[in-house]
Amino acid sequence: MKDKVFKVFTITVVVLIAACCLFPFLHVLAVSFSNKTAVIRGEVLLWPINFDLSAYKAVFNNKGLMDSMWFTLFLTVVYTLLSLVITVLCAYPLSRPDLKFKSPLLLYILFTMYFSGGMIPGYLNIKSLGLLDTFWVLVLPGMLSTYNMILMKSFFQSMPRELEESAYVDGANDLIVLVKITLPLSKAMLATIALFYAVSRWNGFMDAILYINDESMYTIQLRLRQLIQASQVSSMMEEIPEMKENLIAETIKASCLVFSMIPVMIIYPWLQKYFVKGVMIGSVKG
Repeated sequence: MKDKVFKVFTITVVVLIAACCLFPFLHVLAVSFSNKTAVIRGEVLLWPINFDLSAYKAVFNNKGLMDSMWFTLFLTVVYTLLSLVITVLCAYPLSRPDLKFKSPLLLYILFTMYFSGGMIPGYLNIKSLGLLDTFWVLVLPGMLSTYNMILMKSFFQSMPRELEESAYVDGANDLIVLVKITLPLSKAMLATIALFYAVSRWNGFMDAILYINDESMYTIQLRLRQLIQASQVSSMMEEIPEMKENLIAETIKASCLVFSMIPVMIIYPWLQKYFVKGVMIGSVKG
């Protein structure tokens, strides 16, 4: 009886939390597809009223927003691939039991997870390296996540040692074992870590605010932050005079929010089957 009560309670809490996350998104989605009259009257809740695509036409006709979208897509792909390489190259040696100075190295890396230099020293460091207003300032500083590295390290440690030992007996070195044995068996974890890196880069905007002044390198989230300001939204409506009478700031803002979520919404279903499996396997052994 207690187990059933606990199960009902858990399901209820999970459903409530899911609803709290889902309903705001559905409301924004409904507003973005609704006519401005229905939005002004407050009639839109979770379903579009008087279906209208004027807001999306304004978004897709905005050159700055589209340029930021393509730039952020390219940035996210480069960042994710490089981060995966660095994470694997860091996690694999630390997962080996015979690595010299393993404990001090791991402690040194873990220290960065809890302590940082701060915003101002970080900015001065980036400036001294000559990375301000460059593409790489959005890639290099956050290319390795300690948390993701620990997950990858735990996954490598959970793999049977017999597979590697048999490869060593056949004359394979560490690089061959990593490339031909370990990585092919790590697809679930690699997909999970890739999703973590891609989402964090896609949603990140603080580094762009601090280090980027060139508008050609504005990320989609930074551009979105600008567009939700009244002056920017007004300029978008002015770009399409024939649709101006069908648009208001709320529909433009809602359509911009949905527009920025499209790539993640497309990619996530393809990686979802690896997500839970990767996290669970990677957390079995520390």
